[in-house]
Amino acid sequence: MEKTIAQYNQIISHCRELFLKKTQDYGTAWRILRTSSLTDQIFIKAQRIRTLEELKESKVGEGIHDEFVGIINYSIMALIQLESKSDENTDWSVDQAIQAYQKHVDFTLSLMMKKNHDYGEAWRDMRVSSFTDLILMKLLRIKQIEDNAGKTIVSEGIESGYQDILNYAVFALIQMSEQTQA
Repeated sequence: MEKTIAQYNQIISHCRELFLKKTQDYGTAWRILRTSSLTDQIFIKAQRIRTLEELKESKVGEGIHDEFVGIINYSIMALIQLESKSDENTDWSVDQAIQAYQKHVDFTLSLMMKKNHDYGEAWRDMRVSSFTDLILMKLLRIKQIEDNAGKTIVSEGIESGYQDILNYAVFALIQMSEQTQA
């Protein structure tokens, strides 16, 4: 578990650094987005990953790694937006954005540790393409819940979907880094 936590933190550190730099460049313009728009952004990235996995060729230059990083950061933005009212001030300071980012990372890492304990790190035996498919499935579920105005009968809500997506994307990046090191 210690290895997983160290790898998780390394991936998140890279994602947070990119988020920080983009926040310094663009401010918090993303705060204007509704969660449904963030869901669609994540969907586009996941669908692109699936296409790249199947075609084995990128004509744009950015690869699967960059798309998983984007999924992580968009998932965290979505979690922040779920917690914050969309009509709130969209002009956050860099510190305020990073603080909100880290709050959701910490909670999602804690969730991952609990699930990882119960599932015995089964994710380590999965294929990266399975994480892509699971992310797409979670996104379709989130879209359905959004279309139902957030109401569910027995299912977990949107927040847990984004948390799972974040963790699946981290697992995929861990798997990819281990494959390149082997």
